Amino acid sequence: MLTPGLASLEMRGIMASKTAKVVYRPVGIASSVIGGIVAGLVFKQVWKRVRDEDSSPKALESDYGWGEVLVAAAAQGAIFAVVKAAVDRGGAIAFERWYGEWPGE
Repeated sequence: MLTPGLASLEMRGIMASKTAKVVYRPVGIASSVIGGIVAGLVFKQVWKRVRDEDSSPKALESDYGWGEVLVAAAAQGAIFAVVKAAVDRGGAIAFERWYGEWPGE
C-alpha cells in the first residue's frame, strides 16, 4: 500500500511520462521524415556502388528477374530499418537531454 505522498509522486511520474510522449510526438514525426529521406539517399549511394546503376530494379520493371528485384527490396528495407532506428534513437536521446525525460516510457 502506498502512502499518500508516494501515490502523489507516482501519479506525477505517470503524468510526466504522458506529457513527454505528447511533447515528443512532433519530434518523432520530424525525425521519421528525415530518417526516410536519409535512408533513401543512403540506399541510392549503396546501390550505385554495388551495381553501378543509378536506380534499383522496381517490381514492375520487366527488364529484371525475381532475384534482382527481391535483393534490391531486401537491401532497401534493411538500410531503411537501420537508418530509421538510428535517427529515432538519436532523436530520443536529444529529447531526453533537452526535456529531462525519456520519451518512450
